[in-house]
Amino acid sequence: MEAVQRRRITVRGVVQGVGFRPYVYTRATGLGLAGHVTNTPEGVVAEVEGAPAAVVRFCERLAADAPPLAVVDAVDHWEVPVAGGTGFTIIASRTGGPARTLVSPDVATCADCLTELADPADRRHRHPFITCTHCGPRFTIVTGLPYDRAHTTMAPFPMCPDCAREYGDPADRRFHAQPVACPACGPRLALLTGRPPHERTGVDPVAEARRLLAAGAILAVKGLGGYHLACDATHPGAVAELRRRKARGDKPFALMARDLADVEPFAHIGPEERELLTGGARPIVLLRRRAGADGPDGVAPGCPDLGVMLPYTPVHHLLLGLPGDPPGPRLLVMTSGNLAGEPIVTDDAEALDRLAALADAWLTHDRPIHVPCDDSVVRVCDGEPLTVRRSRGYAPLPLTLPVPVPASLAAGGDLKNTFCLGEGRQAWLSAHIGDMDDLATQYALEGAERQLESITGVAPVLLAADRHPGYRSTRWAERAAGARPIVRVQHHHAHIASTLAEHGLEGDRPVIGVAFDGTGYGDDGAVWGGEVLLADYAGFTRFAHLAYVPLPGGDAAVHRPYRMALSHLRAAGIDRSPELPCVAACPPGEIRLLERQLERGLNCVPTSSMGRLFDAVSSLAGICHLAGYEAQAAIELEGAALGACAADAGPGYAFGLRDAATDPDLDAGPVTADPGPVLAAVVADVRAGTDPALIAARFHTSVAALVATLCVRARERHGLDTVALTGGVFANTLLSVECARLLRAADFTVLRHGRVPPNDGGLSLGQLLVAGARYAP
Repeated sequence: MEAVQRRRITVRGVVQGVGFRPYVYTRATGLGLAGHVTNTPEGVVAEVEGAPAAVVRFCERLAADAPPLAVVDAVDHWEVPVAGGTGFTIIASRTGGPARTLVSPDVATCADCLTELADPADRRHRHPFITCTHCGPRFTIVTGLPYDRAHTTMAPFPMCPDCAREYGDPADRRFHAQPVACPACGPRLALLTGRPPHERTGVDPVAEARRLLAAGAILAVKGLGGYHLACDATHPGAVAELRRRKARGDKPFALMARDLADVEPFAHIGPEERELLTGGARPIVLLRRRAGADGPDGVAPGCPDLGVMLPYTPVHHLLLGLPGDPPGPRLLVMTSGNLAGEPIVTDDAEALDRLAALADAWLTHDRPIHVPCDDSVVRVCDGEPLTVRRSRGYAPLPLTLPVPVPASLAAGGDLKNTFCLGEGRQAWLSAHIGDMDDLATQYALEGAERQLESITGVAPVLLAADRHPGYRSTRWAERAAGARPIVRVQHHHAHIASTLAEHGLEGDRPVIGVAFDGTGYGDDGAVWGGEVLLADYAGFTRFAHLAYVPLPGGDAAVHRPYRMALSHLRAAGIDRSPELPCVAACPPGEIRLLERQLERGLNCVPTSSMGRLFDAVSSLAGICHLAGYEAQAAIELEGAALGACAADAGPGYAFGLRDAATDPDLDAGPVTADPGPVLAAVVADVRAGTDPALIAARFHTSVAALVATLCVRARERHGLDTVALTGGVFANTLLSVECARLLRAADFTVLRHGRVPPNDGGLSLGQLLVAGARYAP
């Protein structure tokens, strides 16, 4: 009698909701093996029995041949007693025990489903919720583990006989696809109009929504992770009205295009951008505008980039029109359904209330959203993806850590908040939460943290938070901690640690960390933001920083860049003559008050912020005096620099350096980069009538040269040759590319962000690593 062997296999990773059990079933039956497979909280567990050679073949390629959406972290198998049997089955999921499996992100509608969606002969023709094992909602509908229909928001929709037959057929693409549905079994789309809103019966919801959009209406559209506000991007009146209703200022809107051909006339799409736009994650991709090309009016005024995404749900494809549909909008503004500063709306009743002043109609449905999830934002820098906002399509995929950490929760910052859970060598960075100055956003953080704990099984014994005593995220961590310890992490140290973690550095040797951003609480109580730190996970030394200037009025200076320009001029001893654009932009009454404020130091905390220096130069050059959204002045300064001729820009300006190591008259301390000479040169160019684009280009060149100079000095004194570029300023690809070029020419190893945002959206990952390095249980 031929020998028989039985092995038990546990597969961990993103292996639920991605067709892994059907894959195991097909593989086992193809090899003539008996046994079973099931979902459990710790992953997919299978037992296979049969000829030893077949069992070995089954185990050998299990991870390598996994379904495309699966991410296999580990495959463990061992021999168990033979049980007999001749068939292989998928058995009911096992509940109980700690969760240790991973949930897939939401995935854009696949090509096969799109073919069926457009096929009049298919029973799912024009079905707004068409999905299969390879696409559709995952993370945003999961209510618990293991990942079965009963643990999703599809639980209220019993499968019809046809869907149940597909679900149970191993040869079908929808075999054990949990969100499977059809027109017979739901969910159901509805269009609500009027005041109060009521359902428009007797009309095709999508056809009527398209008609309203074409007529200039603003619609609230329920997506995967929340509501969007949509309008025809080619209708200037609709775009302007949406901007007014949402109190958007000049902040850019994202575009959703039916096809890349609708975008190519006014935006550059390289192969890397094309891959991002058409992939399963479908983020918003920042594309450079074509010089002189006309694009949709009012979508992104003054911005050098357009944020573009392609449709990623069946509803989006239907809204933009299938082949043969009547003409309708091919470009939609698609922006988060919320008021400025509030979290994205997910609840249907809340959408009717909170979006009542924003929307003319609601295109909604009856499948609940369990987890809020904004669109991700990505750009290409030096041919590589640079994540600006990590959310839908990427969360909650884990990051592998270079060093183990205790079960920990890091609370992140107050802007672009994300939190991070970690244990061992895995970390889960949350989806984008938002800015913490709104109470609803703080509630959203609490709900998202509970949900992520439930699907990761991490029970934190340690918390980490920013050192800023006024941060709402830090106060939240203090309330949530109870008796658990909290490690408070300096803001820029966390930025650098985040870069090291993303690149897999163990932190056994410090790096030169260049952390440039707008605001971060410094160890001396000042507002830091132009820092060069020698750092590992355990600690840092401040090697250099931008010279302090007063930050007059705190947030008032952030929103009015001319105030920073005037503060910098005064600090540099430069006369604020009336012909300077920043002087002309400041109302006469305000300039007198500002002068007295600076003289007396009232509400003028010192700052070393590079972000605020970008603001100052932007106003000084006459580019942006009022910032209606974060970093507007710096973004428009970068846009101006992109329009300059490199040959005309010249070598740039020069910062002054005050260095106690070379000047015996100075007290010991960090090297200080004085922007005074740069400002004097900018003023001279302004008075000479130099094109603001040339001024902007020269300034960028100057900052990159400063980075290279400071890093060379740090290497000469400390023998370090690896540089980490981090902080929100390095979302500026013009600056990032030039810094990397100069540093590599000087034989440095350069670390930049890719999968983790360089801005405060990546802060919590760094906090997690620093807290772990300091933890002593």
